[in-house]
Amino acid sequence: MASIQDSLNALMTADGAVCGALVDSASGMLMGSVGVGGGVDMELAAAGNTEVVRAKIKTMRMLNLNDQIDDILITLGKQYHIIRPVAANDGVFFYLVLDKARANLALARRKTADVEKELKL
Repeated sequence: MASIQDSLNALMTADGAVCGALVDSASGMLMGSVGVGGGVDMELAAAGNTEVVRAKIKTMRMLNLNDQIDDILITLGKQYHIIRPVAANDGVFFYLVLDKARANLALARRKTADVEKELKL
């Protein structure tokens, strides 16, 4: 089991990792963050990505999908953004920003999943 800071530090070992955060989607607030930001305001990103998660959950309910979100991938021109809900803690998610030119997306998704499973709140 890992603490918030240990988990965030582990996320940053992914190739191309720029910054990461653990977010409380009930409030949209950061529970912790790490990294240089890469031009990303992490507090604003936490609040904005909370809306992304809420919208996806709402859409899944409207479609009567009896399922859960494993992760959400947002692909930008220069970055990948991974949102990974924490299964053991409803309303909490990891957010990881990767430099697209240096990242291995498959390994980053795997790293995020592994870190999510080890988090202890």
